[in-house]
Order: sequence, then structure tokens, then C-alpha cells
Amino acid sequence: MNSSANSRSAKPPEAADGSATRNSVAPDEALRSIDGRVLDRLARFAGAAPLEFVMGDRVRALTPGARATGRTIATVRLRDRATLLSVIADPAIGFGDAYADGRIEIDGDLIAFLDAMYRAVPDGGAGRGFSPRSVRWLERSRRNTLKGSRDNIWHHYDIGNAFYALWLGSTMAYTCAYYPEPTTTLDAAQIAKFDHVCRKLWLRPDQQVIEAGCGWGGLALHMARHYGVKVRAFNISREQLAFARERARAEGLDGRVEFVEDDYRNIAGRCDAFVSIGMLEHVGVEHYDALGSVIARCLDPQGRGLIHTIGRNRPAKLHPWIEKRIFPGAQPPSLSEMMQIFEPHDFSVLDVENLRLHYARTLTDWKALYDANEERIRAMFDERFVRMWRLYLAGSITGFTTGSLQLFQVLFAPRYNNDLPPTRAHLYHD
Repeated sequence: MNSSANSRSAKPPEAADGSATRNSVAPDEALRSIDGRVLDRLARFAGAAPLEFVMGDRVRALTPGARATGRTIATVRLRDRATLLSVIADPAIGFGDAYADGRIEIDGDLIAFLDAMYRAVPDGGAGRGFSPRSVRWLERSRRNTLKGSRDNIWHHYDIGNAFYALWLGSTMAYTCAYYPEPTTTLDAAQIAKFDHVCRKLWLRPDQQVIEAGCGWGGLALHMARHYGVKVRAFNISREQLAFARERARAEGLDGRVEFVEDDYRNIAGRCDAFVSIGMLEHVGVEHYDALGSVIARCLDPQGRGLIHTIGRNRPAKLHPWIEKRIFPGAQPPSLSEMMQIFEPHDFSVLDVENLRLHYARTLTDWKALYDANEERIRAMFDERFVRMWRLYLAGSITGFTTGSLQLFQVLFAPRYNNDLPPTRAHLYHD
């Protein structure tokens, strides 16, 4: 391709014997022209985001947004042509991998850059790339079968409790916190989230609670300690369960909280309240009816249930880079998809609350702790891991601030249950 381009743009010089020499006329100039055109194509893909793209010392391109406003908020530096072509071929995967590898650098605030990109390219490039590969990635999320779920959870949650302890705060709660005041700290906001959930469930002493997907056990222990209930909490992450069981023994709550290593599909027994915080994202829409069946066979007719999950405004897959590199098998649902849990079993939806800006604040607090502990994380893993998770946290903040992601809390009950608080006053008053 390069030689034919050169032959059209200039007459080949003569060699010593008077013959023409091919591929010897200004190849660098021709290649820069090709690179410039490809880089400009990438810049145009970024649309209204006011950015500059740079490759090497002399190849530069401005986005339409930068040209229109006369300003840029960040410069995207690509190491070489291979990096440029990988992003062009599949923006959704190629950008994240190149950033993680250090082949892309962002001069400027990473979150501001991502915010501009999310607003200019709302789907993050998924399905809008320059090849069908980005579409195929949307169709290849790892399925949440019994074995698949264990593999997916191992990939994300069993990489070490010590890693998560560096940036989740003292509660080790890896879900959206609840900030009743602007000055509320991360740890206090996680406790406030626990109380917000417990009040919605209207928990009373000696009730039986089943928790599906208990993380490191913070909510289960909080329910037992402060609301006097007995909890059976299910999880398939061995790292998390080992931590939760040790914490229960240390706090003298192992007689009131049982941590069970098993899949949600195998839950049995009766309960007054069924709660799931941050698990539904890992279930998969195709398994929602199975989850609803589990709840229906366990929940007392006068009981209540609550599901807390990352969600979407409309059905859509998780960003393919996050699904591939960070959260395999994850799929945040829309509210219409969540109804596949409730409608087949005639559950009444009592309350829906969206806490997406609380999750943006939670992630901001997590990222501050993550950034402060980067050297320790680098020693645990490597530079690529540090950059990959930095991008994941920053991108997640942007997902919630731009409304690409939601955080739903859905309260529900069996249809004949009238044992319910008459108002919401109990949620906001001690």
C-alpha cells in the first residue's frame, strides 16, 4: 500500500545505472500522511469531546469538539501505529487494553476525559467501532452457569482480601454506600447503607433473614448485631467467606450468622426477609426466573425482599472491556428486565429507589484510597494491574455521573402481604 501511494505522489529517482528505484521517495512523509488520516478518523469518532490526539512527535488531530470550541481538556497520546490501529479496529476493547499496557497516556484529568467521551460516545464505542469485533464482544459475555459463576467470581473477588482491604474501607463493603450528608465519610456511609436496607425490610428481632451474595459479610453481621435477626448468608467466593467467618467469630456473632458456601440456586429454608446486595449483576437475565423461584419458595407470605443492583435505563450489555478484563459475566439489568424476577411469581413491587449519585460518590472515595495505595498494589501485582483497575474505577465513576449506569434498590413482597409500614417515616427517623 505504501509503495503504490508513493508511486502516485512522486516520480521515483534514478539509481546510479539510470534505472528507477522503487520505495525510495520520502517514505516517512507518506507514512505520516497515512497515520494522520487514521488519527483524524479516531478524533472524529470522539465527536464533541474537546480532545487532542497525538502519535509520536508530529502526528496530531483535534476532535470536532475541540475545533468548534477552540479548547481541549486532555491530550490522548498513543505510542505508535500499532496502538492506533488496535483502537481503530475495536475502540471498546482496544482503548482499555492500550491504556492498561501504558501504550496510551492521558495528559489531563482521567475522569474529565472519560466524562467527555461518555457524553460524546454514550455506549463507549461498543458496536460503533470500525470492525464487527466490538459487536461480537457484546455477544460473548461469559455465562453464569453453576460452574461459570464460580469461575467468574474467582476472577474478580478471589484475587486477595488484602488488595480490597486497601481501598474499600473498614466495612469491606464492595457496593454502593449511602451518604445522608455531604460530609459523611465512606465508612459511615456504608453503615448508613446497611441501616437504609434494614429499615426498608422492616427487620424485627428474631426474624430469619436469607442473604444471597453476602460479600465480606458486613451487612449480615450488621443485621444480626443491630436488629437482632438470625441470618443465613450465601456466597461462592471462598476468600470472602473465610474473611466473613473470621469476623463473625471475632465479634461473637457466629451463633447468629451462618455463612454458607453455595450458589444462590441451591438456597433452601424459610425466611421473613430475603436480601441481595450487589449480586444480581452476576446472575444473568436468563437466570432471573430461577432466582425468582428461589425467593418464592423461601420467603414467608408475610415477608419482604430487597434487591440492590447496578442497573441500566434500558437493556444493554456491560461495557465489553469491563466485562472482559474486570467483571466477567456481569450484566446490570434495566428495571424491565428485573421484573422477570417478580412478575412470574406475583410479587408486589413496593418501592424503587435510584442511588446512582451515591455510587459515584462511593467510587470517588474508593479511588482516593486506591490512588493513595498504588505503590502497595503495584508490589502485589504489577503496573498493568494498577493501570487497569485505575481505569475501571474512573470509568465507573463516569458511568454513574453520566447516567450510563444506575443503582436500583427494589423492595417487594408477596401479593397478599399487608404487614407493611403505612408510610416511609421509618426510613428517615431513628
